[in-house]
Amino acid sequence: MNCVACKEPMIVLELDEIEIDHCLDCGGIWLDSGELDLLIDDPSKVNNLLDQAVSEAEVMRSDRKCPICGKRMEAALFGTDTKIEIDRCTQNHGLWFDKGELREVLEMFSGDKSGKVVKLLEDMFRSE
Repeated sequence: MNCVACKEPMIVLELDEIEIDHCLDCGGIWLDSGELDLLIDDPSKVNNLLDQAVSEAEVMRSDRKCPICGKRMEAALFGTDTKIEIDRCTQNHGLWFDKGELREVLEMFSGDKSGKVVKLLEDMFRSE
């Protein structure tokens, strides 16, 4: 799969049986539909927040295309107190996170599982 942002090939990393598509060039991460739910303790919270972001925020048509269906994605601000802009496939194939955005989203959900995932992501993607 090629990167949504820079079009370079991404590598696949497995984390708790979740395949994370990661771009080594720009640091972005693609999660297939449902994978974000598996990374956090209470998936309903993140789904509600994402649905709220898409319904209430100014949803913009992204220049980025879904790596699965090739259709343009939509971009919306995630959460109320943050400037994290999430790109989401309109066909529900997945979510794109620019470098550092997934960590920020996971930090919003401070459960034990999320804390471990954040630590692991920091270790995996730390820039030397």
